[in-house]
Amino acid sequence: MLTLDFHPVGRHFLQIPGPSPVPDRILRAIGLPTIDHRGPEFAVLGLKCLTGIRAIFKTRHPVVIYPASGTGAWEAALVNTMSPGDHILMYETGQFAALWEKLARRLGLEPEIVEWRGQDSDLPASPGWRHGVQAGLIEERLRADTGHRLKAVCVVHNETSTGVTSDIAAVRKAMDAAGHPALLIVDSISGLASADFRHDEWGVDVTISGSQKGLMLPPGLSFNAVSPKALDVAKTAKLPKSFWAWDEMLEMNKTGYFPYTPSTNLLYGLSEALDMLAEEGLETVFARHRRWSAGVRGAVNAWGLPVQCADAALHSPILTGVIVPAGVDADVLRKTILERFDLSLGAGLGKVKGRMFRIGHLGNSNDLTLLATLAGCEMGLRLAGVNLAGSGVGSAMDYFAAHPMPNKKAA
Repeated sequence: MLTLDFHPVGRHFLQIPGPSPVPDRILRAIGLPTIDHRGPEFAVLGLKCLTGIRAIFKTRHPVVIYPASGTGAWEAALVNTMSPGDHILMYETGQFAALWEKLARRLGLEPEIVEWRGQDSDLPASPGWRHGVQAGLIEERLRADTGHRLKAVCVVHNETSTGVTSDIAAVRKAMDAAGHPALLIVDSISGLASADFRHDEWGVDVTISGSQKGLMLPPGLSFNAVSPKALDVAKTAKLPKSFWAWDEMLEMNKTGYFPYTPSTNLLYGLSEALDMLAEEGLETVFARHRRWSAGVRGAVNAWGLPVQCADAALHSPILTGVIVPAGVDADVLRKTILERFDLSLGAGLGKVKGRMFRIGHLGNSNDLTLLATLAGCEMGLRLAGVNLAGSGVGSAMDYFAAHPMPNKKAA
């Protein structure tokens, strides 16, 4: 007989880069009684969420909330702005950029892929997956597109498969320098609410995100933050859409409602998450994640292992990718760590499968959570026969002790 009671004694360590550990406060909110999504109480909840989420994207413009995963928000961004056969420019920084391209092709679009240019000896099969977007390559391609055939530039803000955060402001600057009218569409599914993101200031036309990362919720909500330019383009976009259509959503959202059944209890959780982020202050939240990232990277360096992100200025505050030595299967290592220490780590995906694992440092975490995570990794590496240069746990302890947690903003 199948049983789902697979939790051993103690708390499971969910240290993948999303879904992230959910705070008890949010779990309690999600557990409130379900209400009528056409009743007056729901309108109050809906308006709070629809208004409050704008502050997280740093936008004055609408944010559409779907009962879907981030993949749904990818599709929504494209079907609302593109027409069949449209050409778009997509920059491959990792597995999720590659999957987004696959989705675009299935919708009948014509993606053109830009890849990183340079040399990298550590991962010769996939050097671009260690680096961020090279905005100059985008500018170069857009300048060559004198007929403005390319309708959008699609980039990933924080590439969850690698631990690299790209400079979105530089991408917008490159597009403006080229004088090209393409939309800028950005995936910040794992970046939003953990890394600084500025939808309006950076001139993003559509920002895509999901609930299960920095917002600290379970999977099930996804978002499109939409600029006035994107809304104008949407009026003539010809790709078929119904569930994803912005126009019906935005019309119903004016009064706090949705055109179909929303994820009512997840919206309770979103309301609580917005309160928690406001209480701490976004800048403090970002500083907290940067601090965790630095401590974990220091641990990896102490082990004598390379970090997947090769750009010192672009290390993700959300996760750290760890490259294992040749001859070590990272997936076997993760399996050992899970079975021995009840610790879940992120797998290497796509081109880096088996070559690396990912440590998430987001959601309901703290210093001791991460020290325990690093201890599990360290013990697993030793069990795998990896000759470590030193103690990553000791390195992280020293870093966290010397760099106190940033204070919450004043009430």
